[in-house]
Amino acid sequence: MGNRPGRQARCDEYRHHQKWLGETLASIATEKAGIIKPGTPVITAADEPEALAVIEATARQHSAPLTVVPPSETERAPLNHIQLPLLGRHQRLNAAVALATLRTLARRIPVSEEAIRVGLGRVEWPGRLQLVTTPSGKALLLDGAHNVAGARILAAALSEYFPSTRPTLILGVLQDKDWAGMCDIVAPLAQRILLVPVQSERSAAPRDLAGACRRANPAAEIREYSSLSEALAETDRDEFVTVAGSLYLVGEAMELLELLPAASHQERGLNEWTGAGPAAELTLSTKR
Repeated sequence: MGNRPGRQARCDEYRHHQKWLGETLASIATEKAGIIKPGTPVITAADEPEALAVIEATARQHSAPLTVVPPSETERAPLNHIQLPLLGRHQRLNAAVALATLRTLARRIPVSEEAIRVGLGRVEWPGRLQLVTTPSGKALLLDGAHNVAGARILAAALSEYFPSTRPTLILGVLQDKDWAGMCDIVAPLAQRILLVPVQSERSAAPRDLAGACRRANPAAEIREYSSLSEALAETDRDEFVTVAGSLYLVGEAMELLELLPAASHQERGLNEWTGAGPAAELTLSTKR
């Protein structure tokens, strides 16, 4: 499938759905392409040949106009003049897909170039590589990376944007995810690893995560906690903390940091977040 990190992440993302959608990229793409409706435009940035072939065939079958957005679109106007407030190179491709969608709908929903520039310059996505600063000056990176694809993107962002920093990692993952694979990817980047349960009956046990993290990073200080609040309290002296592994966990962190209303630590709460909150400084997102 090639060695490009973005392509690898997208392949991992497809395979994340194997349990429900099938064992191959083609079978998974077939299920996802089921959303294609007759005569309705389709926009995709998929570049895996096996998956793209399915999308193309389904679009032809339904006489649905297909637009494939290549990576080169990220270097064209207006994207080449816009600084996205999002971490991750893949976000520029996400923005290119959004632009292609706007242009496809231009006759029905016209949007000015100025509105596009302003919108892309202010785009937010809570809980996806979201960088916040507490009143004490501590930086926290909140990321809902909940599978191997997300872990790769998180690791790439940490290496690219914080190359000289080894964060304290607070990690909690659901049991039905590839938590061992995620630990292999993110644990080597951390100096301290604090393992917590996710507020779900599907949570992986911190002791299981601890074993995987120790194998991936024997030099790290690794501790287990009974709750996220307990782990956060142990980071008072840490300058940079990353909370990752589950959108449920990140939602709980946002609640504790007063970035979400109380009892809103569900995925829906993250999707409906309004951006209010005293600690919010910068919001960033990833494609998962």
